[in-house]
Amino acid sequence: MSYLIDRRLNGKNKSAVNRQRFLRRYRKHIKQSVADAVSKRSITDMEKGGEITIPSQDIQEPVFSHGVGGKRTVIHPGNKEFVAGDTLPRSGGEGAGAGSKASNSGEGMDDFVFQITQAEFLDFMFEDLELPNLVKRQLAGSDSFKYKRAGYSTAGTPNQINIVRSLRAANARRIALGTPSKKKLRELEKTLNELTAEGSSDIGKMNEIREEIDFLKAKIKRIPFIDTFDIKYNLTVKEPVPSSKAVMFCIMDVSGSMDQATKEMAKRFFILLYLFLQRNYDRTDVVFIRHHTSAKEVDEEEFFYSRETGGTIVSSALKLMKTIMDDRYPVAEWNIYGAQASDGDNWNDDSLTCNDVLTQQILPFVQYFSYIEISPREHQALWHEYEKIQEQFQDAFAIQQIIDPADIYPVFRELFQRRPA
Repeated sequence: MSYLIDRRLNGKNKSAVNRQRFLRRYRKHIKQSVADAVSKRSITDMEKGGEITIPSQDIQEPVFSHGVGGKRTVIHPGNKEFVAGDTLPRSGGEGAGAGSKASNSGEGMDDFVFQITQAEFLDFMFEDLELPNLVKRQLAGSDSFKYKRAGYSTAGTPNQINIVRSLRAANARRIALGTPSKKKLRELEKTLNELTAEGSSDIGKMNEIREEIDFLKAKIKRIPFIDTFDIKYNLTVKEPVPSSKAVMFCIMDVSGSMDQATKEMAKRFFILLYLFLQRNYDRTDVVFIRHHTSAKEVDEEEFFYSRETGGTIVSSALKLMKTIMDDRYPVAEWNIYGAQASDGDNWNDDSLTCNDVLTQQILPFVQYFSYIEISPREHQALWHEYEKIQEQFQDAFAIQQIIDPADIYPVFRELFQRRPA
C-alpha cells in the first residue's frame, strides 16, 4: 500500500496540518483567550488576529514512569509547623512556577504564547452562533443552485453513462430486431427436420431451406450487442435554491443620557453583530437606525461615528423600523431581525407606546428581536415593559443587560447561541 504524506510547509516553516491539530487540542483555552481579547480591544481592532496565551502547565505532555516497588515502612517525625490539611510549598524557592514572581533561586517557565490569524480569530469568536428561527424565503435573484436528477438523455459525457439503462435499451433493441428472424428460423429448422425424417427426395428444396437458415443465422449474428443509440446518460438539471434572505435592524440610542462610555459599549456590541452577519451569511441586509427624540436611518459611517444627540423617545425608532419593513422588506420574502441597545432611559409614558408598537406591529412579523440595556443602575420603565413583552413572545424576544465591557461578548453569545433543532 502506498501512502502520500504532505510535507509542504506553511508560512514561516510551520506545518498547516500540525497547526490545525494544535488549534483543535487547545480549543478551550483559545476560545477563552478570544473572549478576553474581545472585551479589551478597541473598536478598530475588533476583527484582527492576535496573540493567544496558554498556561504552561496545560501544554505539558503526560509522562509514564515506574513507581517505587516492594513493601516500604516509613516513620515520619512530628513537626511544629504543619497540621493535617496544610498545603506544602513546592521545593525550589519562590522562583518556581510560571515566572510570575521574582526570586534569586529556583526556576520557572513562561506561559506559551502564539499568534492566530484574523480568520482563525473570527472562527473562534463566532463558533456555534446563528440567527435564531431562520427560514427559507422565496427566490429573488439568487445565484445559489443545486444539480437535480431529471431522468435520462441520449447525449452526455462518459462519466454520466447509466450502465443499467444502456444494457436494458440494448437488450430491447436486440429482441426487437432479432425476434422475427428467430421465429422464422425455428419454423425453417422444424420444416427441414420433418423433411429429413420423412426421407424426402426433394434435394433442391432442402438445400434452399438450408441456405435460408444460414442467411437468418448470419443476420441474427450481425445484430450488435450494444449500439451507440442504446447508450443512456443520467440527465441532471441545475435549479435555483431558495435563499435565506435576512435583514437586521440595528437600533442605537444616542440621547443625552447615553454618555461616551455607554455609547462605546453599544458600538462594540453592534460591531460584533455586524462582523457576525458579514462572515456567516451571504444575503443579509443591515439597516442602521440612530435615535434620540427622533429616529433616522443612517449609513454605517454615521451610525458608528456621528456625534448627534438629544432627548429620548424610543418609540420613534421602532416606528421607523416598521415603516422600513413595510416599504422594503416584505414579510413573505425576508427573515427580519432587530437588535436594540439603550441605557433604559425613556421619555415619560413612551415605554407604553414601545410596548404597543412591538407587540402589535413588529414582533408578529419578525423572526427575533433582542434588547440590550447598557447600564449599571436599576432597571428603568422600558426594561419592565420589555419584561412583559418577553413573557408573551418567549421565542422571538430576548432582553439582556450589559454593565461593563466584559459583559459584551458573553451577552452576544447568549443572544445568538445556536439552539438545538
